[in-house]
Amino acid sequence: MSSSFLRVNPADDLIVALQDLEVGTEIKIDSSEHCRIVEAIPRKHKFVTRDVARGEQLRMYGVIVGEASRDIPAGSLLTMENLDHSSEPFHANRKQIDWAAPDVGDWQQSTFQGYHRSNGSVGTANYWIVIPTVFCENRNLLKMSEALHGVLGYQTNSGYRNLAQRLAKAWQQGATIDQLAALDPGSPGDLPERLLPNVDGIKFLTHDGGCGGTREDSQNLCGILAGYACHPNVAGVTVLSLGCQHAQVSILEDEIQKRDSNFDKPLLIFEQQKAESEWDMMTRAIRETFAGMVKANELTRQPASLDKLIVGVECGASDGFSGISANPLIGAVADRVVGLGGSVVLSEFPELCGVEQDLVNRCTSQELADRFVDIMQRYEARAVAVGSGFAKNPSPGNIKDGLITDAIKSAGAALKGGRSPVKDVLDYPGWVTKRGLNLLCTAGNDVESTTGMAGAGANLILFSTGLGTPTGNPVCPVIKVSSNTKTSESFSDMIDFDAGPIIDGSTSIPEHAAQLLNLSLEVASGKPTAAMKLGQDDFIVWKRGVSL
Repeated sequence: MSSSFLRVNPADDLIVALQDLEVGTEIKIDSSEHCRIVEAIPRKHKFVTRDVARGEQLRMYGVIVGEASRDIPAGSLLTMENLDHSSEPFHANRKQIDWAAPDVGDWQQSTFQGYHRSNGSVGTANYWIVIPTVFCENRNLLKMSEALHGVLGYQTNSGYRNLAQRLAKAWQQGATIDQLAALDPGSPGDLPERLLPNVDGIKFLTHDGGCGGTREDSQNLCGILAGYACHPNVAGVTVLSLGCQHAQVSILEDEIQKRDSNFDKPLLIFEQQKAESEWDMMTRAIRETFAGMVKANELTRQPASLDKLIVGVECGASDGFSGISANPLIGAVADRVVGLGGSVVLSEFPELCGVEQDLVNRCTSQELADRFVDIMQRYEARAVAVGSGFAKNPSPGNIKDGLITDAIKSAGAALKGGRSPVKDVLDYPGWVTKRGLNLLCTAGNDVESTTGMAGAGANLILFSTGLGTPTGNPVCPVIKVSSNTKTSESFSDMIDFDAGPIIDGSTSIPEHAAQLLNLSLEVASGKPTAAMKLGQDDFIVWKRGVSL
């Protein structure tokens, strides 16, 4: 990929600029196709090599991604002013696609060091979680966090606290405003030593749900919280409930049983309206949680086969390179995980717009194809009902960096799921029970999606980003993969792996996929990711129909 431009698929009308192209640059695709650039084309953006008439549908990744809203001369930049969203039609009738798994011989005997649960699942981490059934309990969660985090050695970003202490001391000693502004910030600081070395952390999942809103919202909230309780990376759960809210503890317990009928983890429930006082409830919660964590510390990492991996795939803050480097790279890893007997979760249904038929064709049964089409159509209808729609999905950052229609964004985003057959289609909040590729309906929003995939049981997430984002998850390690080297260097404290060498041609996707899979096994065995080091615990429960 060492050229200054790229045609991703032989059927494509849109060409990607890998470097900035100046006016007058001669572009030669082959002996019969060439043009001269007539306006500057920034790297990551697209151009056409032939004259395009208004109303003509244009392709990228081999599928329709837009319709010309005006005549477009050859060598012109594609923008929102000359290209409107348009996508491939789809239907539930599937045409089965054959798939050959990639060679996974190098990893056939590999293992990772994980935490084995009684139900046969294996965690890539060992956390205790504290969850509220309603937002009224968020303050109590924060009080528990203040009480336990520092004492147990889970405090992150100590460098900021040290800087604040030094600023306060300098001011007390008479420093001026200018002197305070120029004070050396020092270093970020090392992570403190944990009191319980085999417990990776205690996580507090605050949220704004549980009461008000719709009963569907509360039911889905309980489903997500149940998914986190059943998650292989979770050793035990503390539940704080007010008592009168829609999201009753009984609903949470029912949702837990749906996911694991033999659930045997510690489930500590404290209901404030039944307690003698807040002090009574909170002191009991802290004592019993601490005791539970001491017990969880007895579990140690043991070898696990790679079929125990459940890998969620995500993209966020995407750019014009995401679909040609980081996303297909993650897709190549996803296919290797499936080839090794593991599971993969592809979510973000608004970012499957335009590639639905391909996914329908990959469904292993007509029932799955029908379910996928039904969920997609109902989701789109709900989005339209609130004045939006999939076509409005690209963000300003996406557009600025070359993703000017949802179909362009979606066709590149879907590549992170690889090419394996679809073994299950899950509506939100969902729970993974099938090995292979699972489609999970979530919003396209990064955190709503990662929250949903972890809530469905993913014990590792591969996250593609073009522009850079700090996103993490409370219980599931998130490996951040940059689409280009510039972002990897600019966000060095947030990025774990650079797919940029694919753009500059110094490596191939298969070669780089082997490296990313090896890193994934290291993380599954306990190596902290950038997001974990930052303490980035993002958790947002999706409200259906409101968010894309």
